Amino acid sequence: MSFFLEVVQSAFSPMVLFYMFAGVAAGICIGALPGLTATMGVALLLPLTFGMDATSGILMLLGIYVGAIYGGSISAILLHTPGTPASAATAIDGYQFSKRGEAGRALGIATLSSYIGGVVSCLCLWLISPQLAKLALKFSSAEFFLLAVFGLCIIANISGENMAKGLICGFLGILTATVGIDSVTSYIRFTDNANLLSGIQYIPVMIGLFAMSQAFETIEDIYSTDEIDATVTRLLPTKEDMKTMFRVAPVTGLIGTIIGIIPGAGADIGSFVGYNTARGMSKHPELFGKGSPEAVAASEGGNNGVTGGAMIPMLTLGVPGDAVAAIMIGALTIQGLTPGPMLFKTNKVLVYTIFLGMFVANTIMVLLGFSCIRLFTKVLSVPKTILTPVIFILCVVGSYAMRSNFYDVGTMLIAGVIGWLMGKVKIPTSPAILGLILGPMAEKNFRTALLKSSGNVGVFFNTPICWFFLALIAFTLFGAIRGQLKKKAE
Repeated sequence: MSFFLEVVQSAFSPMVLFYMFAGVAAGICIGALPGLTATMGVALLLPLTFGMDATSGILMLLGIYVGAIYGGSISAILLHTPGTPASAATAIDGYQFSKRGEAGRALGIATLSSYIGGVVSCLCLWLISPQLAKLALKFSSAEFFLLAVFGLCIIANISGENMAKGLICGFLGILTATVGIDSVTSYIRFTDNANLLSGIQYIPVMIGLFAMSQAFETIEDIYSTDEIDATVTRLLPTKEDMKTMFRVAPVTGLIGTIIGIIPGAGADIGSFVGYNTARGMSKHPELFGKGSPEAVAASEGGNNGVTGGAMIPMLTLGVPGDAVAAIMIGALTIQGLTPGPMLFKTNKVLVYTIFLGMFVANTIMVLLGFSCIRLFTKVLSVPKTILTPVIFILCVVGSYAMRSNFYDVGTMLIAGVIGWLMGKVKIPTSPAILGLILGPMAEKNFRTALLKSSGNVGVFFNTPICWFFLALIAFTLFGAIRGQLKKKAE
């Protein structure tokens, strides 16, 4: 009992709560700005923790992480501009709500679903972290490859009315991802430009395809008087939306948690896998891509589920689940602490304070989110003549900020033009982003698995985890093909 009271006292001390509140607020602002990722936010504000005690410093960074993953949904819904890669799936359906004048409803769904996904990940972090961390260690190159293929199968479900166009677009995204130095052989592929040796960065491409293309489209009717209705009639989701969220978000939150545990997989993958899973579960999959509450709930539940999942291998094994968790390891090391099994023995109070602090950070996030929804939607009432130049500036700044490289700005502008042209011929842009994100993961692990097995393809059928992913891939492709055939029959 005294241990529990010590944990509660540590997590709810006034200074710790203040730092968590400041971290979540800063994270939401960072996440809402295109190009400023959660990783960048945590890295930029890490030096502020040097003079703090370990509890305050770590929980402030966790607050930034939680806030930034949620914050990306704000610009994704309001401006069709994912603030972070984790919100790319949210932008598909979220922006459709804004076009219908239901931005407040979409933000409410995103906020509560983010909270549900975050709470599910906190429960997993608290209850089953050692067991889930052991599961993650069983992933070899073969399992990682099949996970990436499963993610790429989502292309078939987010291709809209024409699957062929979506598959072509996804293939071009995968092909684009091969530019640069080969991660296995270090051979330079398809370029002699020094700026492309590290590959084409997907964040500038994402900003271009989603945001800059939208800005180009807006220019065509910039002086029209047709403005999106920014009136917020209610803050809380409807009763039907609540039922949808409590059916979908816990499932995708659990999926996001499992993906967060897997080193190298991040919130962007959790978001898309959650989106695809919800589509498979849905009674109305045809509404996905047209402003479905299930889609927004699934995406936000999935990406926020990753936040707690990424902490599990970091704390239990000293292995970061994603880039943010890697920075957290550095933050703990600065405080004289070593993540891993011994941390549970030598600093048990700190570990369980982190567990409780994750829940508190998510609670602060949902309170801040709902209290500021009306403020967020004011963006939609800004005249296009003002908003469009602001979007241009944010796109340029977001693309440049990632590597302080103007070449990325050029990449973003080219991607914007391509995205604008794709919109004219009704080609979806989301498959290209998915291919660009998951293509390198699939290629690297496919080749590594074959190298380890001396070219034996049986390596992809050796473990129960492999068979599990193969079954998911078959189920996803079968569902997508059946849906297309059903449309043709109608």
